[in-house]
Amino acid sequence: MQTTNLFLQATSALAHKWLEIKTFVEHSIAFSDDVLHAWVGVLLQLGVAAVTRYPISHWVPWLAVLGLEIANELSDFWYERWPDLAMQTGESAKDVLLTMFLPTVLLIVVRSTPRLFR
Repeated sequence: MQTTNLFLQATSALAHKWLEIKTFVEHSIAFSDDVLHAWVGVLLQLGVAAVTRYPISHWVPWLAVLGLEIANELSDFWYERWPDLAMQTGESAKDVLLTMFLPTVLLIVVRSTPRLFR
């Protein structure tokens, strides 16, 4: 029971810190958070590919972006409480789609026409 409480406290503190960082970034640049989702998705995919040495055509970088985006949305649900759950869920779904669209396009195009990327 004690371990569970410590885990929940650590998770809560991490989610809160992540929310603070995201809020700072969102308010310190001139782009909407929708644009940030699109950019960060691609940058994460490229970064994971570079660090893991898996090509963009491999599922690992794409799955890493998906996992991080889901963790991001779970963090949002942990701390943000909207008056309408349907609105919050819809916004979360939009964020996942915006984040995953370009990495998905890159994955498909690189896998289907690798000669374009030589």
